[in-house]
Amino acid sequence: MRRFLTYLAATWALFFVGCAGYHLGPSNGELAGSRSVQINPFINKTLEPRLSAYLINALRKNLQQDGTYLINTHDEGDIILSGVITSFVRNELSFQSSDVITVQDYEIRMTAQVTARERSTGRIIFDKPVVGRTTLRVGNDLTSAERQAIPMMTDDLAKKAAALLVDGTW
Repeated sequence: MRRFLTYLAATWALFFVGCAGYHLGPSNGELAGSRSVQINPFINKTLEPRLSAYLINALRKNLQQDGTYLINTHDEGDIILSGVITSFVRNELSFQSSDVITVQDYEIRMTAQVTARERSTGRIIFDKPVVGRTTLRVGNDLTSAERQAIPMMTDDLAKKAAALLVDGTW
């Protein structure tokens, strides 16, 4: 019986020590939903159209899924998120084995200078370049394949930008 009680006490001690670092709620210490974010349109300095619209939709989706901040659509957010899309690049990753000139896979990459600032004080929370990327397999139509891959690339960038805002790495 004594051995069983010792085992039980050790198990409970390990259980409580193992969960000591865990906490519920947002990782930046703020209460969920206590502040709101206003996402302004990003300026697109690339030749690729509609990147800003894809990025804004992806940012809204990622911030809503996280739940730390409310999305404010009436220009009254506590934090204003804005930026400039500075580059959109397509690089070759692999070529067809039968033809070394024909590309089989591309990596598309987009860079945006993302800025978050507090509305009340004007303090810049962060102003950093964020990169989103994805792999694109070329089929018969490069344009259609790229059109399908752009939302995945902007979602990757939005996840990284949302993590910067939510996790408070600034």
